[in-house]
Amino acid sequence: MDIATIIGIFSGMALIFGAIVSKGDLSAFVSLPSVMIVLGGTLAATLITFPLIDVIHAFQAVKHAFSQKKVNPNDVVRVILTVANLSRRQGLVALSKVRTDNAVLKKALMLIADGAPEVLIRETLRIEIEAMRQRHSVAQDVFRKMGAYAPAFGMLGTLIGLVQMLGTLDDPKTIGPAMALALITTFYGSLLSSLFFLPLAGKLKSRTSVEVINLEIIFEGALSILENNNPLLIYEKLSSFIPPKVRDKYQPEKSKKPEQAK
Repeated sequence: MDIATIIGIFSGMALIFGAIVSKGDLSAFVSLPSVMIVLGGTLAATLITFPLIDVIHAFQAVKHAFSQKKVNPNDVVRVILTVANLSRRQGLVALSKVRTDNAVLKKALMLIADGAPEVLIRETLRIEIEAMRQRHSVAQDVFRKMGAYAPAFGMLGTLIGLVQMLGTLDDPKTIGPAMALALITTFYGSLLSSLFFLPLAGKLKSRTSVEVINLEIIFEGALSILENNNPLLIYEKLSSFIPPKVRDKYQPEKSKKPEQAK
């Protein structure tokens, strides 16, 4: 589990509801009609905006915001160095025997082993990177749109509540409770947008950035292997994708086995 996501959500909820309880009654902030307007309206507008399959995939992608599993770019660099050493010792054909769970790396190695032209390899890997970026951007856009719709439907619920309140102005005792109920929908909309939908979009975007870096490393590494570059030169090139403070030193004897790539 991604501890940062867990801490963020639970600490945010605890602070907000803690502030409510310290100064009033939590039950005053519970309103089923408000939930129906804000959450139901947001989902409805999202389904109007996006195809159903995109919305389903977006909610399936939420698990990545809570997952700690991700490939360290340093590990990808070490895998490329190991593959580079293998190609220098046994030739490019040997790359077809490398076992890896990374589909993009596997495709790159097969293209190199099959003697594909450099232009074809460049175009194929670039398409893979852009296609992945596009797929992920759709899920991010779903939550960004939900983050925009939720406050709007919160305001819509408030207007509904105000209309109902104005219809009972002849009874002053009902004005205060009616006004409070009208404002709850705005509270729900702002809460969902600020603490859930927009942060989830941001988290998914940060995860995509890491994946893009890993694919860029594979892309440049595959071209370097094709050019039969020295592993040290390959390291210097690929390590440029990684910030200096977290960059591993060049240690070819500790290079990771190709089959350990993810």
